[in-house]
Amino acid sequence: MKKRSSHITIAGRKIGSGNPCFIVAEVSANHGQDYHRVVRMVKQAAASGVDAVKLQTYTPDTMTIDSHKKWFLVGGENNPASWKNKNLYDLYKTAYTPWEWQPKLKKLAERLGILLFSTPFDASAVDFLERMRVSCYKVASYELTDIPLLKRIARTRKPVILSVGFGNLAEIALALKTLRAYGAREIAVLHCVTGYSDRPKLEDMNLSTIMDIRKRFGVVAGFSDNNAGIETAIAAAAYGASIIEKHFILDRRDPSPDARFSITPAEMKLMVETIRGMEKSLGRPHYGPSNATEAYNKRFRRSLFVVEDVKRGERFTLKNVRSIRPAFGLPPKFLDQVIGKTAKKDITKGTPLRLGLIR
Repeated sequence: MKKRSSHITIAGRKIGSGNPCFIVAEVSANHGQDYHRVVRMVKQAAASGVDAVKLQTYTPDTMTIDSHKKWFLVGGENNPASWKNKNLYDLYKTAYTPWEWQPKLKKLAERLGILLFSTPFDASAVDFLERMRVSCYKVASYELTDIPLLKRIARTRKPVILSVGFGNLAEIALALKTLRAYGAREIAVLHCVTGYSDRPKLEDMNLSTIMDIRKRFGVVAGFSDNNAGIETAIAAAAYGASIIEKHFILDRRDPSPDARFSITPAEMKLMVETIRGMEKSLGRPHYGPSNATEAYNKRFRRSLFVVEDVKRGERFTLKNVRSIRPAFGLPPKFLDQVIGKTAKKDITKGTPLRLGLIR
């Protein structure tokens, strides 16, 4: 097992073991190319209690080329119908977030008390985000193997959140080696299920991967959930995910290629509240009474009581001394030491046995 990095710090917020889960609302393509809609999304995300909003920084031309050759057409049995038979260029043309919006959205998010950062998809996007002074970078799972991009991101020396998706162990190890070699010192790795399903199969989630990531790679571990619903994300947080990322939309009826697997403000709020409540119940390692009620209820433990009238000088026996509730007498561990000793004075039945009564 590698030496564990127990936390990273993003804009003064400590993320990792022993700290609150860092919850991110992913805007993706859910703005529908409408600036006023994405402004409402940022406001609703903040109202839902998330820690951060995440954008994606690319254009169709920085992502791919405009070609209708078979390699550029979207298929896939389980991919959303709105994606199918489109070429990649056209899909990204409807999905990308205009770059001129992004600095304004960052200022809005910060006024609302949350962070805004982004996923860059090429070096020009990193340069742009550096001018925006983002506090960290997200690497999409599909870019796990884009080593030149990882080098450029690492050179910023800012924290990196890396989704690994369907990456294998060798690819993940190379990505981490590259990031560290080129300057990234704070790295979180997200288990990511890229099913894009409105009816995800629980057996596909493999949440045990989160703990394995933490142990195997010595990083802060989290979960990026590209599927509908909030139950799996809540389970991931309970299982130890330090970061949760969910696609966010105002209304699933809004036109977006990501609509069917995104969650609404009401769902996001419920997810955040559930995770925060769960964090309170998990608490920290603690032994002893947790509150005044528990402290009071300690009296209902057992202790040693005189259960028959005992005369001065009479011996204590298992017949006249018993371990019973409540806990106002000597602890039961003293029973063997008490038996055979004598009473200093007369003792009435029902008296807690104390040292001052024993000769």
